[in-house]
Amino acid sequence: MDYVNAFWVGGLICALVQILMEKTKLLPGRIMVLLVCLGVILGALQLYEPLMEYAGAGASVPLPGFGNTLWKGVKEAVDENGFLGIFMGGFKASAVGISAALIFGYIASLIFQPKMKA
Repeated sequence: MDYVNAFWVGGLICALVQILMEKTKLLPGRIMVLLVCLGVILGALQLYEPLMEYAGAGASVPLPGFGNTLWKGVKEAVDENGFLGIFMGGFKASAVGISAALIFGYIASLIFQPKMKA
């Protein structure tokens, strides 16, 4: 049942974003920023954690999950280090995921030899 919940929650998030892209004139980059900010806001309101417990990767993998991770990192760092935690908490919380994306992206570029669009 965990897989089903992850599938339908993640699919619902993606479907809502697709509708947002189709029905508005927002550019994809702005929609991505909106999703990350939404994850931060829902995390701050303590609404995203129950969704992640219910849906697992269906809620933690999309961009709102990244925003929630940033929120948790900043909150923990502020509790430990005060004001300076605002600047370092997000980096500390998301470093592994960002590093993995860079490393695997580089490996994929070596394997598949990407070409620039003409």
